[in-house]
Amino acid sequence: MDEIVITGAGIVSAIGIGKAATLDALRQERTGIGPIHFLETTHKEFPVGEVALGNDALKKRLGINAEPVNRTALLGMLALQEALSEAGIQAHQTCQTLPFINGTTVGGMDKTEQYFPDSISPVHDCGTTTDLIAGHFGCFTSTTCVSTACSSAANAIVAGANMIRSGETEIAVVGGAECLTKFHLNGFNTLMILDYEQCRPFDQTRAGLNLGEGAAYLVIETRASALRRGVTVLGRLSGYGNACDAFHQTASSDDGEGAYRAMRQALSMAGLMPQDVSYVNAHGTGTPNNDLSESHALQRLFGDDMPPVSSTKGLTGHTTSTSGAVEAVISLLALQHQLLPANYGWQQPMDGGIVPVGRPTTAAVAHVMCNSFGFGGNDTSLIFSKGEAEATETIDAIDAIDTIDAIDSRKIYIHAAVQISMQQPLTEQWIDSPLTYTEAYVPSIDPNFREWLSPLESRRMGRLMKRALVTALKVMGDSGVSQPDAILTGTGWGCLENTELFLGQLCREGEEMLKPTYFMQSTHNTVSSLIAIHNHCHGYNTTYSQKQVSFDAAFYDAWQQLRLGDIATALVTGNDELTTTWFAAQQRCGYLGQSRQVPAGEASVAMLLSSTAEGALCEVERLHVIKNYDTHDDGAKDDGMRDDAPDLLVLGTNGMPVNDAVYDKIAALFPGVPRFDYKHIFGESLTASALGVYAAAHLIARGKASRVLFANHSDGRNIYAMVLKALDSQSS
Repeated sequence: MDEIVITGAGIVSAIGIGKAATLDALRQERTGIGPIHFLETTHKEFPVGEVALGNDALKKRLGINAEPVNRTALLGMLALQEALSEAGIQAHQTCQTLPFINGTTVGGMDKTEQYFPDSISPVHDCGTTTDLIAGHFGCFTSTTCVSTACSSAANAIVAGANMIRSGETEIAVVGGAECLTKFHLNGFNTLMILDYEQCRPFDQTRAGLNLGEGAAYLVIETRASALRRGVTVLGRLSGYGNACDAFHQTASSDDGEGAYRAMRQALSMAGLMPQDVSYVNAHGTGTPNNDLSESHALQRLFGDDMPPVSSTKGLTGHTTSTSGAVEAVISLLALQHQLLPANYGWQQPMDGGIVPVGRPTTAAVAHVMCNSFGFGGNDTSLIFSKGEAEATETIDAIDAIDTIDAIDSRKIYIHAAVQISMQQPLTEQWIDSPLTYTEAYVPSIDPNFREWLSPLESRRMGRLMKRALVTALKVMGDSGVSQPDAILTGTGWGCLENTELFLGQLCREGEEMLKPTYFMQSTHNTVSSLIAIHNHCHGYNTTYSQKQVSFDAAFYDAWQQLRLGDIATALVTGNDELTTTWFAAQQRCGYLGQSRQVPAGEASVAMLLSSTAEGALCEVERLHVIKNYDTHDDGAKDDGMRDDAPDLLVLGTNGMPVNDAVYDKIAALFPGVPRFDYKHIFGESLTASALGVYAAAHLIARGKASRVLFANHSDGRNIYAMVLKALDSQSS
């Protein structure tokens, strides 16, 4: 496989706009943490790392006049502008493939805070924020968003690298953006982990973190692509690893198991020994729990040969979802300028911890390890290396994949699939006798959770968490795989119930005496971490939040990693819920409840993918992203559709002409082939496509479908077209 190199980087944070200002601040040890200026909050007592430009100044600098746009998107645009320029990619340039993978969690929460409870901002969700950033440049062929709390941007880098390794693209733009909001400032305050003073990572007197904001992006591509384009190689992404601590929703384990596994995986992929690492840019938040846990993980990995280590969060603040990208660019600067950044604020060694770099130091830097750890124990480690590779022994040899042909030859199967929706839960009874509705919004029919969860577990969880965990437990039981190698979740809105409860408290009661449980369970990756914690799964763990293709992106990631041979089994889930408040707001915006044919719904779907055929429902024969699908293009067959006709089309029509035109065009390619419009059975939601795949897998396993499903019912930037095939025939 060709090396993955970095050809562009851009950064915005509290210590400066752009790489030059950032490098100067690192060399001068100039912190950006100070009093709150722009965020409208009563908690002025907490120092933060704010970007020194208000929204109007950001818009002016970007040449933006239109509304609505949120601060996260503005910061993202500014950082992305620098990265694209350095990589020689022009705005609105036509590229064959140029995916954009963004990491964020709060998205447009800053705007929703202004409207709630009367309404919700149309730019609230993570996927819309991602599209705002990408749309400003108009050069991306697909977009998606990773949302795994504080490891989001690091996992966006991993996702883009996997797309390159699997041959899906030669180049990708990856990173993240996050602005400060009242929501997460108060959320972290409820956890009592904010410091009233300058934070001091790895210091004996550390008392908590200082929140920050910012954005950073990398342009990564194969070396062959970089040479062909004639651009400068800044460094290499030589290795990466993601693992789950599987310990707690917000706290890290004492021994740092997830962090240790992620770092070891990254070294293995890079072909390095621990002693080859020149510098570690630690996660280092300044909280008592994180710094001790990370110290123990580092000591387990490096022993007595500890390389120089520092956290740069004393300069930038903890930029949460984008910290992995901000610190990736800082790691790249350390590599390029042979610099060891200081651990600002550190004075006194902590008991049982590491001793970090005290002052900015010039040193030989060949390989930098960059750590990012998120809520739910989502731990990611990246390794950046000098532009030219050096031969070395490996810490833990892994099988190399020599050709794309080897990847394409691997077969992927769906072993089990279950749902909880507006149809009969945890059963396929709907195939013969589907329930019908006339309401505009239909909640899910929940099973008896007591059969699956203890009273204590059930009492602590919101409805979405219960549904998601029960569908996961059922599918793992059906497949006989209790600890899958990977857990991947798609969710458009995440745990809305808890998000709304926390927002409601902010509106009614102000910024005092808030409950931490609502905040802890509001992050998008709550579900994937909950499953991992429940079943002690330490493997790859990620969450996608890209509107209507959230589940599809998670499925796509699992499919890629199975083809690469990185994993043998993957649990893929799609989960979204609605509340009456959220539905009313979406109805006013014209997003939901506008179709007379399809009600708005909610659902949890889980399925087990594997590289083993025995006992499977069907094979996933092909998966393709149809980019910028044009309903007026007569050459649509060339956009990833097969020439040979399938036996059944499973389509996402919902009764609205602007949506259905896309699917009608696809159906026209296969005249006479019956079509199953699954949203007429299951309703419309942001992860409704998970129900389509679930239904297709069971219908093909049965080899027949009830006539009642075919009632002749006649958006998004990306459509994921999937071909499933029966195991014992050529029918698909």
